Amino acid sequence: MRYYLDFEKPIEELETKIDELKRLSDGKDIDITAETKKLEKKVKDLHSEIFSNLSPWQKTMIARHPDRPYTLDYIALLSKDFVELHGDRRFADDLAIIGGLGKVKDMPCMIIGHQKGRGTKERIYRNFGQPHPDGYRKALRLMKLAERFKLPILTFIDTPGAYPGIGAEERGQAEAIATNLMEMSRIKTPIVSVVIGEGGSGGAIALGVADRLYMLEHSVYSVISPEGCAAILWKRNGDLGPEDFEKAAEALKLTAEDLLRFKVIDEVIPEPHGGAHRDYETTAGRIADFAIKSFEDLKTKTPGKLVEERYKRIRKIGVFEASEKGKTENAH
Repeated sequence: MRYYLDFEKPIEELETKIDELKRLSDGKDIDITAETKKLEKKVKDLHSEIFSNLSPWQKTMIARHPDRPYTLDYIALLSKDFVELHGDRRFADDLAIIGGLGKVKDMPCMIIGHQKGRGTKERIYRNFGQPHPDGYRKALRLMKLAERFKLPILTFIDTPGAYPGIGAEERGQAEAIATNLMEMSRIKTPIVSVVIGEGGSGGAIALGVADRLYMLEHSVYSVISPEGCAAILWKRNGDLGPEDFEKAAEALKLTAEDLLRFKVIDEVIPEPHGGAHRDYETTAGRIADFAIKSFEDLKTKTPGKLVEERYKRIRKIGVFEASEKGKTENAH
């Protein structure tokens, strides 16, 4: 059964009518072609109208959509011969991060990404896509393996953030993330990262130090969730509502368009009508096109040039404006 967000209710009503018409005509000599085509056009027009005027908070809702494709969905579509690799060789195999060898359009590469899980049982199994330090150490081990065999790396970012539990902190959550940032910045093989859903805080950036960073059109990427931001800034005895989350999402500038404008990402990957959850295959194909194009460009560079340009790319992120007195007035 398809899940609809609140602002998608007009679409739900029309699609329910289409389903009813098809069900009523099933096995009967009734021609409903003209009527269904008319309704399908209305659905398409509604999609265009609604999805071209989404607020940052609505985009956050789409990025979290329960039907949105996750890392394993993309791997299944992009790489038929994927071989998953397990464990960090120190403590455990963190199931919130998937990694292994595969081919994207016949190009061998290492594929790594967050995995949230569907349904209560699988979400608990995957820890809701929130990795422990073991997951980040596993990811780095696989990146180092890719470097050794001169394989490009493709990462999928989709997490509300790194797991903040006591066990994770005891095993060095902050250190694991910091080590990934440092080591990814100097890995001598091409890295392409794609934000496919939520890009939350250090838990996201630990897989995002790349030569090319892309975002799907309706994904988000920020230092904190709108709910967390609202709770810190406007906490009123826990009485927070959608209007506070709207305000926080707007202030965080977390949409793909915002981050492209700030030059944090390199490009926005368009999604099909109604979002990636409406058409997995088309979305996967577009990601593959962007990844392969980037890998083809990056593999012409020497390892030293690759690392140098990655460093410069990271250093350029952010805009600062100074007054005549030398004091910073604005920083993004």
